Amino acid sequence: MLKYRVIPVTRYQQNCSLVWCSNTHSAVLIDAGGDIEQLQLAVKEEGVTLEKLLLTHGHLDHVGGAHTIAEQLNIPIIGPHQADRFWFERLADQAKMFGFAHIEPFMPNQWLIEGEQISVGNELFDVLHCPGHTPGHIVFYNAASQTAFVGDVLFQNSVGRSDFPMGNHADLISSIKEKLLPLGDEIRFIPGHGPSSTFGEERRNNPYLV
Repeated sequence: MLKYRVIPVTRYQQNCSLVWCSNTHSAVLIDAGGDIEQLQLAVKEEGVTLEKLLLTHGHLDHVGGAHTIAEQLNIPIIGPHQADRFWFERLADQAKMFGFAHIEPFMPNQWLIEGEQISVGNELFDVLHCPGHTPGHIVFYNAASQTAFVGDVLFQNSVGRSDFPMGNHADLISSIKEKLLPLGDEIRFIPGHGPSSTFGEERRNNPYLV
């Protein structure tokens, strides 16, 4: 069974998700954006073992703690799609722009493409490439638990910004309507910020999707 715990990090309250397989206790962090000690404490409290780090996209508040954790534990960083490479190359500039502590640029160990699968113990995540907020944004979907980790693509009653470099609002809405909503109204999603919701609730009530 898939279990997860949402841990808001950084002053942007970015939803880092600790996700694990209850049978094997293997775990991943999705979007380890910062506040590393807080994330490490959550891992310890849940009694799980981190085996990899997953990233939805290259914005600093989603990736800022990943390289340090990966080096400490000697585990890989996986995702997003390589179209976000330029965001990783500009991590130092991002930190300066948004008033974060300096961070050295790094690259994931593996880029992802549409249709791949990522395992967490006995659980599988489908990889969906959902550009718009950033060109390389990835969504991780676990069909068994009907749960999606959508980063900054979709929020409760809102959608991700598309005014960053290489963002595209039409692509964003297309990603939501063509790749996420068809998964089913019952699918619960964990966004990059704010409360969770379901695709059905957003299909019916989100003003950006009418």
